[in-house]
Amino acid sequence: MQSTQLEVLQAALKGLQQGFDVTLVSVVKTYGTSPRPVGSLLTVCSDGSFFGSVSGGCIEDDLLQRLVDNPPQRVAITVYGESEKERHHFGLPCGGTLELLLEPLRGCESDIEALIDAISTRRTVTRTVVISGTDEDDVAPALRAWHTDDKPELRGNVWQNVFGPVWRLLIIGAGQTSRYLAEMANALGYRIFICDPRPQYRESWRVEDTEFIAGYPDDAVRELQPDTRTAIVALTHDPKLDDLALLEALNSRAFYVGALGSFNTNHNRRQRLLEHFDFTEAQVGLLRGPVGLPIGSKTPPEIALAVLAELTALRNGIDINAQLSGRDNTPADDKS
Repeated sequence: MQSTQLEVLQAALKGLQQGFDVTLVSVVKTYGTSPRPVGSLLTVCSDGSFFGSVSGGCIEDDLLQRLVDNPPQRVAITVYGESEKERHHFGLPCGGTLELLLEPLRGCESDIEALIDAISTRRTVTRTVVISGTDEDDVAPALRAWHTDDKPELRGNVWQNVFGPVWRLLIIGAGQTSRYLAEMANALGYRIFICDPRPQYRESWRVEDTEFIAGYPDDAVRELQPDTRTAIVALTHDPKLDDLALLEALNSRAFYVGALGSFNTNHNRRQRLLEHFDFTEAQVGLLRGPVGLPIGSKTPPEIALAVLAELTALRNGIDINAQLSGRDNTPADDKS
């Protein structure tokens, strides 16, 4: 499955190519509880087709009717939930208010194509839109290379959004747990890669929308060249294979490196890395093991759910290590 950003932009480009008026809607500010974060996107075409979401369904019906019947001709801001009556009418939760940027895309085909190309080639870019506030033409959107302190935000009359590549997940091992993890991760927008040099596992893999990387796990990690939107999870239960992946993964830029097994298994693994491979305590500290959140998972689908819950927390900027300190958070059936 492709990232939501990419799908929204592809829907916008298709609408433009078919000659429709297309409006790109962006969440630029939220107050109170928000169903969607700042930067979320929605494409609306004048034929009534749409893709994406800015409120999880609270305001979409009203917004779609407005944008289909009367597409905006210039960049503008609209707000939902300014009054208690309006919040109640639209079902916005906990007093929430949404501030949205409405951007007509007619004539912006090349801009949208550039964004699609950036995401598809795993580049991250910042796109800026200036809201003129007059009847004059709005300043054309500008793209530039992303910097680490860039984030989606509205400053005065300047809206900045960050468009990045799809998230990637490299799974070491092609067993049953890996199958469930791959199927669930697809729904969350990951591009899935699998590595398993064992012929019987490789030949029995039947999960769609996944890509096999040939060779051993260390080769797979090097080939993938992990970046900060890449997660690596070792699930073979075979130290000879899992450790090969970890030797490369813990030296990479991957935002998540995890390994299946109990506390004892992972303690011994960390000791091996320290004693025999000259890893530092800081490097070994990056290893998430036991992998996944402590939800009492025992079956393969439950383990996959635990892993994706932890990945989702980290993607959203929540590190729960402190909350889990001292708990037996082994999500797998390996208690040895």
